[in-house]
Amino acid sequence: MQYISTRGGMPPASFSDILLGGLAPDGGLVVPAVYPQIDIETLAAWRQLSYPQLAFEIIRLFATDIPETDLQDIIERTYTAHVFGSAEIAPIKTLTPKLHILELSNGPTLAFKDMAMQLLGNLFEYVLAKRNETINIVGATSGDTGSAAEYAMRGKRGVNVFMLSPFGKMSAFQRAQMYSLQDSNIFNIAIEGMFDDAQDMVKAVNNDATFKAQYKIGAVNSINWGRVIAQVVYYFKGYFAATKSNDEQISFVVPSGNFGNVCAGHIARQMGLPIQRLVVATNENDVLDEFFRTGVYQVRGEAQPTSSPSMDISKASNLERFVFDLVGRDSAKLADLWQQVDQAGGFDLSATAFFGQMGSAYGFTSGRSNHADRLATIRLVKQQFDVVIDPHTADAMKVALEQRDKTVATVVLETALPIKFEETILEALGERPPRPAFADALEKLPQRVDVMKADVETLKQYIVSHIG
Repeated sequence: MQYISTRGGMPPASFSDILLGGLAPDGGLVVPAVYPQIDIETLAAWRQLSYPQLAFEIIRLFATDIPETDLQDIIERTYTAHVFGSAEIAPIKTLTPKLHILELSNGPTLAFKDMAMQLLGNLFEYVLAKRNETINIVGATSGDTGSAAEYAMRGKRGVNVFMLSPFGKMSAFQRAQMYSLQDSNIFNIAIEGMFDDAQDMVKAVNNDATFKAQYKIGAVNSINWGRVIAQVVYYFKGYFAATKSNDEQISFVVPSGNFGNVCAGHIARQMGLPIQRLVVATNENDVLDEFFRTGVYQVRGEAQPTSSPSMDISKASNLERFVFDLVGRDSAKLADLWQQVDQAGGFDLSATAFFGQMGSAYGFTSGRSNHADRLATIRLVKQQFDVVIDPHTADAMKVALEQRDKTVATVVLETALPIKFEETILEALGERPPRPAFADALEKLPQRVDVMKADVETLKQYIVSHIG
């Protein structure tokens, strides 16, 4: 399998070559030259597999330069009961016969990001050891990516992590998960601004080719292809769990800010998984909802702080991968559209044939939720099903209940355990969510974080001074 850039300026490269990086050298995102196609016989054979077995069968199609025995070992060490709390990885919770929640938050940081990040940590360590190299990961988080990355990379040989987060904008639990880590290879940086400011700084560092090469800068944000392909696996697992035969269609409803999670669903659909609809659910920061409803992609000036903070994003970085497919993999057209993003903050496909194809050819619809909606949905799900969901999952559930076809299985993708957003759950239900024993005194642990203004040069100086 070879990888290319959405913008056409990168020579074909192998999985290991693109694994450690973020943006392609031309500023685009890496994508496979072709999507592997899964026929009905293969789908039938996969239905019986365990999660590690399924992950191996899917990921080996994309990581063809890693010996299969090595890849199998990495995957089997990743998806274990020890790491994810149960031998059944990503179990499904059935609310009604056609409405389900895919549980993705049983990993060490209690968020869906662990599903991919734990694998990425092991893949990074393997590739770096093979190449006798080191890497300095520079990432940005709106809440869950940071802790998932740090817990996956802590103590890993040859890896330093510099994680940027918006100062004061995450929940107390999220901050404590990240800032309480004392590992010498983990550096937390709180940026005076919003997530988009932090994300822009990370992109600027990646776009400085000289700095990136000299200081071996890598990425683990949702633009990292290794994360995306790991997420493809649980769409197949969710399909098998929510259906009885491969003749059935399914719809997934996905809380989305940066478009990474639902992008993995798009890839699964392109591979042949029988997905009827991919429903993008946003909060008040509804740039993606606007895009899929109107064909207009317009970056917001600044994300609005909300009670589902992991989706407080005004620029959807992974959208570029979908739009690349949407425009027929025309890299010149794609590059022109993102030049419009850079110059005018967006582009308009409403008068083109591409707009209609988003739904008809690719199965996308969308919806949005606000604070009152998510509180009401948290209450509704607790009252009707005795299940407590986090605010992001509530955004998706609200949209799912509005849009679902009751003849087709609908699966809502869980974002995190409710304890990560205790204040909102308390507001919705008048009671605190269950807290895992290991997290009893998390917020009281000593925290290690440096506050920084949103300045790229300051960040570069910080990285250089801490590389050792």
